[in-house]
Amino acid sequence: MKTFRWLALIAALAIVAPILAPTMAEARAGAGTSSGSRGSKTDQAPPPTNTAPEAKPMERSKTPPQQQQAQRPAAGAPAPQAGGFMSRNPFLSGLMGGMLGAGLMGMLFGGGFAGGLGGAAGMLGLLLQVALIGGLVYLAVRLFRGWNAARLQPAGASAGRAYANAGGMPGRPIDTPMARQSASAMAGSAAPAPLAITPDDYNAFESLLTSIQTAYSKGDLAKLRTLATPEMVGYFSEELSANASRGVENKVEAVKLEQGDLSEAWREAGLDYATVAMRFSMIDTTRKVADGTIVSGNDKVRTEATEVWTFLRSPGGTWLLSAIQQT
Repeated sequence: MKTFRWLALIAALAIVAPILAPTMAEARAGAGTSSGSRGSKTDQAPPPTNTAPEAKPMERSKTPPQQQQAQRPAAGAPAPQAGGFMSRNPFLSGLMGGMLGAGLMGMLFGGGFAGGLGGAAGMLGLLLQVALIGGLVYLAVRLFRGWNAARLQPAGASAGRAYANAGGMPGRPIDTPMARQSASAMAGSAAPAPLAITPDDYNAFESLLTSIQTAYSKGDLAKLRTLATPEMVGYFSEELSANASRGVENKVEAVKLEQGDLSEAWREAGLDYATVAMRFSMIDTTRKVADGTIVSGNDKVRTEATEVWTFLRSPGGTWLLSAIQQT
């Protein structure tokens, strides 16, 4: 009986341990989840590196998912017209329907389909009449539409088209202030441009790794606001509040970067971005606030972690932590 109870206890621990382990062991800043923003690349996996061959997708982010634009006809392309000739010309459809209806009525009442004309010759005559009347009506409709469009066209429209095609190579855009303004707007919305990272930038990334973990351990939100974006500070604040509610605090000490390499760096919307894979070691423990008792971790044993951090800055400014992704 005792053996059975021990087996049941071991089985229960085996089930509960994987659930509790991430909460207790992943106690450093931002650990356990992938959070933050990477600009337009938030929904994209960062390129693999030797340090981090892959990274988990974002689980929390203030950046909305990229909306796919609905496909639209190209500028100047004629709008597609649904249906065939008859659907675009209801008058002809009604005329044809009326004539066919009259023919059918004639057949039903003994007059023949052609209304007394008799046989195939009568049928052929009817069809010729229909074709002739239909052609005249179609021609009248086309002439009316052309006259109406010419009447409603603005006076300067034809001159504008002539100016756009005048001089130079056919199809070549005219260099006007409006054209230059449009070109500038298109350049501003261009795809992200590659960004060169210097040794000073790498030193800044390593310094931020240490400073952020130290500030997080102290619960110093004021310091974290100088090191990370408001979004990341919000996530750190939630984690610290959760620890305070449980009566524990996380202590990360002696942080050391063991290996790191650049995943990608780019510039977009007036900001510089850099995503870096980092493997670092530290003394990571969780203690009770009341008496300092260690709840998880070992203050004598170093642990390692590999994460992908993204930083951003204004050109010429200082780097701030923008996202942390788990591997």
